[in-house]
Amino acid sequence: MSDSFPFELFVATRYLLAKRKQAFISVISFISVLGVLVGVMAVLIALALMTGLQGELRDRIVGSSAQVYVFKILDGFQDTPAETAKLKTVPRVVGVAPAVLGKGIVTAGSDRTAFASIKGIDPALEPTVTNIRNAMRSGTLEAIHAGPEEPDGIVLGTDLAKSLEVQVGDKVHVVTPDQILTPMGMMQHTRAFKVVGTFSLGLYEFDSEYALVDLPVAERLFGKGQPAFLEVRVDDMWASAQVAADIPKRLGDEYVTQDWRDMNKSLFSALWLEKIAMAIAIGLIIMVAALNIVASLILLVMEKSRDIAILKTMGARASSIRWIFLFQGVIIGLVGTGGGTLLGMALVFVLDRYKLIHVPIDVYQISYIPFTLLPLDLLTVVTAAMLICLLATIYPSRQAAKLDPAQALRYQ
Repeated sequence: MSDSFPFELFVATRYLLAKRKQAFISVISFISVLGVLVGVMAVLIALALMTGLQGELRDRIVGSSAQVYVFKILDGFQDTPAETAKLKTVPRVVGVAPAVLGKGIVTAGSDRTAFASIKGIDPALEPTVTNIRNAMRSGTLEAIHAGPEEPDGIVLGTDLAKSLEVQVGDKVHVVTPDQILTPMGMMQHTRAFKVVGTFSLGLYEFDSEYALVDLPVAERLFGKGQPAFLEVRVDDMWASAQVAADIPKRLGDEYVTQDWRDMNKSLFSALWLEKIAMAIAIGLIIMVAALNIVASLILLVMEKSRDIAILKTMGARASSIRWIFLFQGVIIGLVGTGGGTLLGMALVFVLDRYKLIHVPIDVYQISYIPFTLLPLDLLTVVTAAMLICLLATIYPSRQAAKLDPAQALRYQ
């Protein structure tokens, strides 16, 4: 850069702000600024939407279920306390809980039924691997331990309890698909429970389908003599894959593991692809605005050919002429990008703060779309927009610098 840059910047600003003979060029310049502004704003909102959706689903999935599931082939978990103690020796493991999971039908009264996933838990250990304790909306988790003269306790998801029209203290029956032999022949296995609490983990799948019962009760209900799997929580959810791979190495090949990312790989892969596709599609708005910048500057070069010729005859170098038109494109890019960034950030804040966009909870698992704008996404969009605007000025500025003063003045 040279000391003459203020001169080029002054001329570039005058060309953009001064009244022109052809108002059409001013209109194209305005559309260019508007196109960059709208494009940057739209891309920022789209990225914030997809990032917020990914983050919200990830946090709710990790809070609702274990980060690592451990299964044991062949003989299974014969000694649960010993198996739990062994898993706690694995580095980064902070919680272990046994569980049993099966399907059943929950009935209330004579006409209210719902399919449910019946999960048997240890109420003392389950809160160490999931956020179930903070998710309780009524009753207590410990109440699933039944007294000698009381029916077994059951904790229902809030949406499941609503569909059954029950609350704490009501009676429900659980019917499992396993059949048992009775004097009357083969009959479905049915057991009475007392609703002792409700929970809301924030995911529709859990709140509308899951029911929690005491672990020994679930083992009897599904004809199992031991836990089906052990749930594990680690000190950092991003280390779950490492811990899942480390468990078989330390404890033996009979241990089979699966972490939360493996279980939800298709979901997060789809969300990531949607984020990239949406950013590219909406980013084409910035490309259209860049073409408008090219058209605007080319027409401006044609309009100002006489001025360029005079500047050259007065001693202006070709590089100075080039910088004049480069600065015009940069100014258009700065105004459009700056305005789009401010509007985009403002809209992201409002949309997230007031939860304005609602979605079907049974499809997206959450009731509204959260917006999260990452600093890296913001920096990438701003840098890309400015780079595109700068590239759009290269051809018109080079054409202006190549203009022959004699030819330009001859035909004026």
